[in-house]
Amino acid sequence: MAAKPSQTKQEPQPVEQAAPELPATSPRTRTSAIDRVVQILDALQETKRPTTAYEIAHLVGAPLSTVYSIINDLVEKNLLARTPDGAIWLGSRLYGYGLTYASSLDYLAVAHEEMNRLSAQVGETVQVCGLEDGMMVVLQMAEGPGHFRVTSRVGSRVPLNWTASGRLLVGHLPDAERVAYFERYAKPSPTARAETRPDVLAKMAREALDAHLSIQIGESDASVACLAAPVLDQAGDCVFTISIVMPEAKALQSTERFGDELKVVAARIEARLGWQRRTPDSIG
Repeated sequence: MAAKPSQTKQEPQPVEQAAPELPATSPRTRTSAIDRVVQILDALQETKRPTTAYEIAHLVGAPLSTVYSIINDLVEKNLLARTPDGAIWLGSRLYGYGLTYASSLDYLAVAHEEMNRLSAQVGETVQVCGLEDGMMVVLQMAEGPGHFRVTSRVGSRVPLNWTASGRLLVGHLPDAERVAYFERYAKPSPTARAETRPDVLAKMAREALDAHLSIQIGESDASVACLAAPVLDQAGDCVFTISIVMPEAKALQSTERFGDELKVVAARIEARLGWQRRTPDSIG
């Protein structure tokens, strides 16, 4: 490729061109190519507009032939794109990477903030839960100020069919996949009150997701209730849940109030993350 000779000319060190030094020069050439890619992406980010290859070469201080070669490779892989007039701009593949990075970086921080706010507001334990290897896992927890304590601490893993959150986490899956999921992972609970029939669980999971609220009372622990709301991404998939854990008697008295609070918080998390952008009125 044209990149190798032009880079050698920019480093006038004839001793390093001897045959024994070639294996050592190879890694530097590969690293240099990566550096050029980063320089090109940085240049486009700084200009904030589609730019010609000539302008990019000028901005990064690289030979035009080198820049053309790298741009062609990046366009082929959808990391860069050409506009109708031939200018170069960021490609769609970068957008996907950015979304993935943003979600992994932001959502737990946002969820943590909203979880603590909700716990202080309702005076109960609030948890953020996710899906891991067919189990619901507690990712974060804000303990309520009262004497009531829950056994599921951060890191706890619980079968999906025992919990309100567990059903929501697979509620977005197609019907057959939900049934298969519960066939594989559903287990009897200590209270023997948790539903275990896969077809029934699959139906309950979808209905709970559509209602943006799931409720379980005494299914995994006697006298313990949990209300959970799903947090959905742009595709409508449940990425995680936010839930209130409380005594069964209190949940029975205030199901509607706590449910409404959860749905408002879930919608706010989605809006802050730029996901579904639901409003409380739309999830009624």
